[in-house]
Amino acid sequence: MDIKREFLRHAVARLAYRGGKAVQGAPPNFSDFRAGEKTRTPGEILAHIGDLLDWALWLAKGENRGQISKPLPWEQEVARFFSELEKLDSYLASDEPLGFPAEKLFQGPIADALTHVGQIGILRRLAEAPVRGENYFKADIVIGRVGPEQSQKRFEFD
Repeated sequence: MDIKREFLRHAVARLAYRGGKAVQGAPPNFSDFRAGEKTRTPGEILAHIGDLLDWALWLAKGENRGQISKPLPWEQEVARFFSELEKLDSYLASDEPLGFPAEKLFQGPIADALTHVGQIGILRRLAEAPVRGENYFKADIVIGRVGPEQSQKRFEFD
């Protein structure tokens, strides 16, 4: 496998790890939390992340197309998040050619999704349900591990 494609798979695994921490264990009604009058809710942000991952898969296949989804109930959006990650990783693990350069896939939908995971983390703190900080350099992130079952070996801060 080429190194750029492997890097993309690691980025997808990183997104699964960090995103999983941000979305799992959210309090009831967190999906509808609004930090300000003109801000997106966590549910809207998570739906957008799902759309970004769907777009990334289409780009990987050579088509520049996407969608704008209405948010599903939180647990369904969480399931969609991991499902979209799994579909993207599966394609990246295949021998199928990339339809666009790996750098473009990273700089567009994948980097954007990472940014939005950070927004969900900030909203968790504002909603008084913070996600524990962690030394992600030490995190047990593995290429291909993109589902909700992530390593329990954590390097969280006290």
